[in-house]
Amino acid sequence: MGLLSSLFGEKKPDDNRTPQEKQDQKNFDILKYDGIRARNMGRLDYAIRCFEQAIGLNDEPETLGLLAHAYLQANRTDDARLTLDRLVRQNPSDLHALLSLAGVCYMQEDYATMKEVCQKAIAQDDKNAQAYFLAARAERGLKNDLNAIVMLTKALAQNETFTQAYQLRAEVLWDMRQAHEATDDLNHILSLNPDDEDALLLKGRIEAATGHADEAETCFNRTLEVNPFNETAYLLKGEILCGLKKAEEAETLYTEAIDLMPDKAVFYQERGRVRLLNGNKEGAAEDMKKAIEIAPEKEGQITGNFSNFGKDGIQTGIY
Repeated sequence: MGLLSSLFGEKKPDDNRTPQEKQDQKNFDILKYDGIRARNMGRLDYAIRCFEQAIGLNDEPETLGLLAHAYLQANRTDDARLTLDRLVRQNPSDLHALLSLAGVCYMQEDYATMKEVCQKAIAQDDKNAQAYFLAARAERGLKNDLNAIVMLTKALAQNETFTQAYQLRAEVLWDMRQAHEATDDLNHILSLNPDDEDALLLKGRIEAATGHADEAETCFNRTLEVNPFNETAYLLKGEILCGLKKAEEAETLYTEAIDLMPDKAVFYQERGRVRLLNGNKEGAAEDMKKAIEIAPEKEGQITGNFSNFGKDGIQTGIY
């Protein structure tokens, strides 16, 4: 194009910027791309400083977005929200900025503002599954379970493989004690991904609560096959075994968990309870001591839980 322009005498458009404006643009470009390089190299603090100085020269939307994301990476949630607010004020129709702002509101547990932001996002794109999903999270935070289910159903109408939406809807339905409907959603997730730990755990909880101990244990066993370090699965399976009066199996289970995760006080605590049920008071005391040694800030909780065993060795008020 430059050659053609010279041949045919086409003039370049006049650049009416002042020398200072040209220098500011040059400095902005340097700061922005230095920030990007620093971020890519893991030098987050330096990247943030670059982006902050860059938007002081030019509050370009892309750079504001880069700064907001860097703040989030640095766990500076309040700064990220201020930056995203600025970005949305600059361009109220920026869907990505609206969804990012909704996500930050969720992190701050500001569900009322989150709901408003999601409504604006849906107004921009009523086919966006993520917008409906975030709206559902806001509704759940506001204790509007029915509205949350409506939003999640709309999200799934846009994306039938949106497993997070199925999971959240199952959680809300289970909060409402709609076991059958919640299990249907969890089964759908597991049909898409049989190794989904969250779905397996919630399904196990529901099976246990509805009296299906064998099915619950199967879910927890599968979770531990997928992830042998899943702390919750060990605790839930232990509860099942204790409920079935299989105290020795429960003790073995907690010993396995301790072998894998020796820094988890809760496993010593739970094994101590089971040992007390098995009449091993000395072993129970050792486990209690170890649990307090690992988590001294929870001493009152640990010793209090041990005192919940009655004279007959039956625990009260724990499970």
